[in-house]
Amino acid sequence: MKKKVLIILMTIFSFSLFGQDITGQWQGLLKVQGIQLRLVFNVTKTDNGYNSTMDSPDQGAKGIPVTNTIFENNKVTFQITNAKIEYTGELKEDEIIGTFKQAGQEFPMNLSQKAIEKEVLNRPQEPTKPYPYYSEDITFQNLKDNISLSGTLTLPKKEGNFPVVILISGSGPQNRDEELFGHKPFLVISDYLTKNEIGVLRYDDRGVGQSTGDFKNATTANFATDAESAITYLKTRKEINKKKIGLIGHSEGGIIASIVASKSKDISFIVLLAGTGIKGDKVLLLQQELISKAKGIAQNDIKKSLETNAKLFEIIDKSNDNQKLKTDLSNLIDETLKSDTNAQIPNGFTKKEFILMQVNQLSTPWLQYFIKFNPGKVLEKVKCPVLAVSGEKDLQVPPKENLTAISDALKKGGNKKVTTKVFPNLNHLFQESETGLPSEYATIEQTVSPDLLTEITTWILNQVN
Repeated sequence: MKKKVLIILMTIFSFSLFGQDITGQWQGLLKVQGIQLRLVFNVTKTDNGYNSTMDSPDQGAKGIPVTNTIFENNKVTFQITNAKIEYTGELKEDEIIGTFKQAGQEFPMNLSQKAIEKEVLNRPQEPTKPYPYYSEDITFQNLKDNISLSGTLTLPKKEGNFPVVILISGSGPQNRDEELFGHKPFLVISDYLTKNEIGVLRYDDRGVGQSTGDFKNATTANFATDAESAITYLKTRKEINKKKIGLIGHSEGGIIASIVASKSKDISFIVLLAGTGIKGDKVLLLQQELISKAKGIAQNDIKKSLETNAKLFEIIDKSNDNQKLKTDLSNLIDETLKSDTNAQIPNGFTKKEFILMQVNQLSTPWLQYFIKFNPGKVLEKVKCPVLAVSGEKDLQVPPKENLTAISDALKKGGNKKVTTKVFPNLNHLFQESETGLPSEYATIEQTVSPDLLTEITTWILNQVN
């Protein structure tokens, strides 16, 4: 359950600049939670002022028309009303020193007419080519949903018959490396396992990278069919030992692994990395409480926010009518804003717009499914060996509540092949951390703790040998 930040893709700027000539290319680097996005403003002069277009090279966007810019007394303001984006800066010699704002969040970003390169992040665990094993980019089909999924299959050698695991990513659109916050955890895990004689299939989520399909309107149940399709594909490969296919799921991926394993006899083991064992609404409330406390937010403010969210989640949990759901959510948010004198609406939003944004986020198919879903019911049906591990400092999927629930559900279903473990000092991404806060993820050089890599590899080898 990774927090998502809205990043600009398309919208329109324009320039109305007076005085100093600022024609040419202005380039900046926007940094959002470990993600780096280059932005380029192409400015030309006209009889009426200036015209501009914007490029976002890292998102494949080029020549986006630009409207509504203010330039007075060396102060520059770019406003994008439909995306609630505003950039403000001051022209100082050959640089614009400014801030990028969107939906109440602010990020420093300076513009220069010099070429901007991304900062090279130090990720010492990330493997580089050529790899000492066989690697093949592959494509397989999800016939049920009529989509094509692309991924990478790595094997200890090109020829042979090997055990294999399928890596299943956590929430949010992820590529095959589960790339986030400047890290590629699935690439690191895949590299380590393959070097230890275990094949690995990792793939881009539907609608991400080279995979087709609609991610936005998909639920956890839909993602489970993607994993099932990966199994079907592996069974066509002569290099794969069909009796030794396992699943490794991170966070929401653990739910997916459990769903698949509960229905398929083709799965010989599963590994749950920070998987959930309690109902979705409870996970989200615990997550909010722990992160808020770690940030030092006042206890009274935390209590109010939790009470409101609990009411919102209850509405979602009981809803069977999407239109009525949106109306009920809207009414509750409106009442909360009226009754809480300290409630603040982000700059650039009217009250109506803010409520609509909140309702749209809360009523997505994915969130509705997640809030209502109880992993315990599925785990009771899982009969294969299970390794469930968590980080002691995981603030997103708290280890105590979830590991206990996972173990209890598996044992209730008669599964005695259950191993659980909590790793000291590790966060939700299994990095060695200080606080466990998501704000640390990008700043930590380590991608995955070596202790975790050793643990899961040893356990898997014990299952397949």
